[in-house]
Order: sequence, then C-alpha cells, then structure tokens
Amino acid sequence: MKMYISNKNYWKAITFLGLIFFAMLFNACENNDSVGGAITINKVYLEDVNSTIQDREVSFARLGQLLRIEGSGFRGIKKVYINGLSSYFNPVYVSDNSMLVSISADTPIIDADPAVRNTIRLVNSNNETIYSFEIRSGAPTITNISNTMPLAGEMITVYGSGLTEVSKVTFPGNIVTTSGITSDVDGEFFTVVVPSGVSDEGGSLLVECSNGGAYSPAYFNFKKGLLLNFDGKGTHGSWGTDATMIKPADLESATIGIGNVSQGIYVPHRPARIASFPAAKNRNSEVWTAGNGVDDWRGQLTPYIPASTTLDKVAIQFDVYVSQPWKDTGFLQICLINNFNGGEWTGGCYNYVPWIVDGKVVPFQTDGWTTVTIPFNKIYAYSDAAGNFTFENILAFREAASYKNFGFFFNNSDIKLKDVTGVDSETEFASSATSISVYTDNWRIVSLATPTYNDFSN
Repeated sequence: MKMYISNKNYWKAITFLGLIFFAMLFNACENNDSVGGAITINKVYLEDVNSTIQDREVSFARLGQLLRIEGSGFRGIKKVYINGLSSYFNPVYVSDNSMLVSISADTPIIDADPAVRNTIRLVNSNNETIYSFEIRSGAPTITNISNTMPLAGEMITVYGSGLTEVSKVTFPGNIVTTSGITSDVDGEFFTVVVPSGVSDEGGSLLVECSNGGAYSPAYFNFKKGLLLNFDGKGTHGSWGTDATMIKPADLESATIGIGNVSQGIYVPHRPARIASFPAAKNRNSEVWTAGNGVDDWRGQLTPYIPASTTLDKVAIQFDVYVSQPWKDTGFLQICLINNFNGGEWTGGCYNYVPWIVDGKVVPFQTDGWTTVTIPFNKIYAYSDAAGNFTFENILAFREAASYKNFGFFFNNSDIKLKDVTGVDSETEFASSATSISVYTDNWRIVSLATPTYNDFSN
C-alpha cells in the first residue's frame, strides 16, 4: 500500500524519525554487550505521523503499517518474522532497546500457519523470542449496499473488502443488530437482516468485524432526500400525449420482487399498454416530477447536503427491478431538467446502461429491488474533474431551466461503446426491438460522505 504525504507532513515525518533515530543511538551507547544475547519484547507502538498520537502503544496493527518494538537485546537481530513471514527492517533504526519494522503487505493473515499467526518473532545468532501480537489486514471498507432503502425484516448485502467475521451492524438511529449476519470468508461481502426502527433521517451503517470497523456512505434510508416515490413523497407530473408520457394510470402497485419487494406504487418504464419498443428510437417512454413551482431541491436538500459539497460526494439514487435478462438494447436516460429530445450523451443527463460491463454485454437481472447510485460527477456536463464542480452547480443549473422537471426516458437507439466508457472505441451495439420490463421507484438525492473510522480512541 503506497502512502502519499504532503510537504508539511513529509518534514514532520523526517523530524519524527530523526528523533527516534537519535534516541536509538543513545540507547545503543548504553548497551553494547548484548549482541547475540537474550531478547525480550515489552511493548509495541504504532508509528503514524498523520495521527494525533504519533507513537501509540497498540495491541494490533495492519498490513503496511510501521511498528516500533520496545524491549532489550535488539542489537545483532538477524531476522524479524511477522506471522511467519521474514519482514524487512533497517539496521540503522535498531538500538538495543528499540527498533522499527514495517508490516509487509504480503504478510499472511487468514492463510497464516495457525502456529505463527498473530506473532512477532525476533532472531539473533543465539537466541529468539516470540511475542503475541494481532496482525490485521488493511482496514475494512464498504463500497456498495444492495438496497439502501429496504423494508424492515428484509435482507441486504453489503459489499467491500476486509469484511471478515462481521459481528455487529449499527443502523441509523443507533439501531444495533448482532444476529442475522452471514459473512463471506474472503471478506468481500456480508448479508444482514434489517431491523425495525431504523431512522428515516438516514445515515451510515457502522460495521464491526474481526478486522476492525468501517462506515458506509451516509445514504442508508435517507428519506429526507426522496424526490418521488409515487406514494406521496414528491409529485408525479404528467401532461401531453399518451404516446410516450407515463401517467398515473400507467403506474403499478402489485407486489413484485424476491427478497427486497416493491414498496407500494412504482413506475414501469414500458407501460403495460405498450407491447414493445421499436429499434432505433429514443424517448419511447418518459416519466417526470412536477417541476416548476413544486420541485425545490435547494430548500429540501441543502439542510442535509451543503451546496458546497463536491459532486463526487452527492448522488442520484433509485431502486430498480428487472426480472428478465436485460441485454443488447435499451437504456434509461436520467435528465436533470426537461430539455432533452432523447438519446443525448452530453449535457445535464446520464445514460444508465447496466448490461454493458467492462466493454462487454453482461445480461442484467435482479431477484429483488436493488439500489443504483450515480454520483453527480457522472452527469456528462459535470464529469470534467478540472471543473471543480459542487452541488451548487447542479442547483443553479436546475433553477435556471425553463422546465425544472427531473425524470427518465427509456431510449432504444444504437449505442457506441466510447460513449459509455469515455474511451475511444469502434465498437457499437445495434439496437433491436425490445419488450423488456424495467421498473424504478424511490428516486432520491443522497450524500456519499463517509465518516472516518478510527481504530483507536484519542
């Protein structure tokens, strides 16, 4: 794991290590007869120049971290083994009573021989010592949650890394569950049953596992961000011709989905009255919020998501259900305002094409309703990182629009791979007639801010 340190922290680190080095030299002068003698380890410290406590006594550490070992008989150390792996140390930073050693990223954790797991072993020419010390992999992280607005009693899957042996999940509202949790042996995901009483204010999940703790982004059950759920939150707008406009009579409410089921009324992007969509045609269906005079993103959202939030930290979310394989043709165009003809790959919109993965067709299908998260920096007009865009840009863009409706088109035109990936390619996916059924619900704006989990209390 690479560490990047600012200029200020660089000099802090140099000064800090220099002080340790001179302390070691002093200790070395005091102890010059212990080469090859008995070795003892008394304490282990974590060296972290970026922490408020830069030299902290610890009982565990993670891959890639720097340790200072305190004891006696360190002069003449030939080998340091951590979990059985021979680990690098610089003899310059060794005195008789103190030494520095880094925990290699290659150090085995789960795969370590049980006889040497969670041990530090020091060896000189004549002696050795073994010290019990917990070694953990990199800090766990949460990258995705299968459904961020589920019903109580439903199961969700939380994806990430290092999520081994999850024992406790704290939901928004300080609702704690320690049962109904099943962990992946490789720590890539776990499942948990959602308890009742989770706060509608929403927030982060706090996960505690054998590898430490981690927070999710602050988007779980954030009902304050609902723009439209077709059940009383937000206002569904409909006007004009029945040919493309999805109207209240087109909405559905039959219970659908396995595991995570539908929640009242939802929108079919191919209404039942339309048997199929033709090839090479955009704006086959459209569904909108009420827009002018009704939608108020600034008033509704900025009390929770400041306008100064960078666009990588705020997102559109919606729940989607597709019961049959969706592949080869069709996509949802998400429009920040009502000023598009359909099929655009530029401006204030984003095209959701879930069946193209890594440049290839991978059929998309869900058992139950699953959450889609689209950060605002994926919106084409705001995708240039050099633009330093914030949520204020989105708010101002909508407020300046003639028609302030937010909505979705179902388009069915040819797709150029370069438009999906942003990488030059000659690959093109020709459209074909389709009768795919795609449903969405719970359109919302959420924060992607993630609290920092600290392994230690300061």
